[in-house]
Amino acid sequence: MLQNTLKLLTLILLFSCGTSNTTVENKVEQSTDSIGFEYTVEFSQEWTDLFYRKSGWFGADGIFSFTLNGVDSTASGENQRTLLTFSDTYIGEVVDNKPLPGNTMVNNTVAYINGIEPNKEEISFHYKMDKDGKPATFFIPDNENAKPGQYYWLGDGFINREDEGKLYLIAYHVEKTGPNVFDFALSNVSLLIIPDPSKPDFDDYEQITTPLHISNERFGEADMGGGFFVNTEWAGAPNPDGFVYVYGCLGEKKELAVARVKPATFKDFDTWTYWNGNSWVEDINQMVAVAENVSNELSVSPMKNGKYILVYQVMGLSDKVAVRIGESPYGPFDEPIEIWTTPEFNQPPGIFPYNAKAHPSLSKPGELLISYNTITFDFWNDIQENAHIYRPRIIILKSKSLR
Repeated sequence: MLQNTLKLLTLILLFSCGTSNTTVENKVEQSTDSIGFEYTVEFSQEWTDLFYRKSGWFGADGIFSFTLNGVDSTASGENQRTLLTFSDTYIGEVVDNKPLPGNTMVNNTVAYINGIEPNKEEISFHYKMDKDGKPATFFIPDNENAKPGQYYWLGDGFINREDEGKLYLIAYHVEKTGPNVFDFALSNVSLLIIPDPSKPDFDDYEQITTPLHISNERFGEADMGGGFFVNTEWAGAPNPDGFVYVYGCLGEKKELAVARVKPATFKDFDTWTYWNGNSWVEDINQMVAVAENVSNELSVSPMKNGKYILVYQVMGLSDKVAVRIGESPYGPFDEPIEIWTTPEFNQPPGIFPYNAKAHPSLSKPGELLISYNTITFDFWNDIQENAHIYRPRIIILKSKSLR
């Protein structure tokens, strides 16, 4: 998996180098008449600045969002409270853009946002503290699939209102294979069930093993859980069928595959089914791709016209954010529309973006708030010189076709 990722990133950098110095305006207007999707995209300085921090939490990737009331498909207003989850996170004090000695990285943290406006007074960041008062990681592998030295990289999930409002969260087992940023392997997928997601430290949570790590000749080593769509009435879906759709980015072609299950039986994996191109089947190895060149983290959201919008980073790691319009949560999907060229790409010290996804519950009517992350090849050293290279960036997609 690591070798494939490195080969893929090398190709992306080679193909993109001709545009790496192109200046991207703050607002891009385009239309695609072939499918009738007209839109504009803006960089949101206000939302991006929420993650520009100099004390405590100062950088992370991941960023999945969950409204604590479980209504995920549309913003519910000023009284809404949203949980954000992050994976590898840096914590410390920053002076003149450099973190002071003693800064540290933990493997997962969270934040809470009150309302749907980018107000720094309404967002708070949280990380676990150990018995010595030092930053620590909330969730650590501790089940029959766990191995010494592993840590969790968090995937997507949902607030399950059919299980007392608990947070169901995908967690990938990660183990380091070397000193570099891509020297890691994913060996298993667990499901974390958190009884009270409204407040840290999350000491009381359940870890369930899953069959969502895939290993076969067709896909290679791959995992499900990088995107969820809760298509239920209580989640606010416009055409609910009662299922939770779970997405995975599989193989060298970065292919999108889809599973679905009812919320009430989510942790009973015998009730899951997988899309084989014609029907839903019980064998995970019969899944087929419904799109390709997507990212490990992505999103699928309902639109006003009854269709669905897939948001992702092209090839997982690149300077392009793209969307595809689908007839259903599992396709078929129209051709990609590249909606945004990231201005951070290849900027010193070699920044590259990855894992774009939408956050509909933080979006206003007719808009989709979209995040992507940034990092560098020599991440461990570069962040000690510039604390702000590693954090979410936010753009806003606007269209009359959006809810």
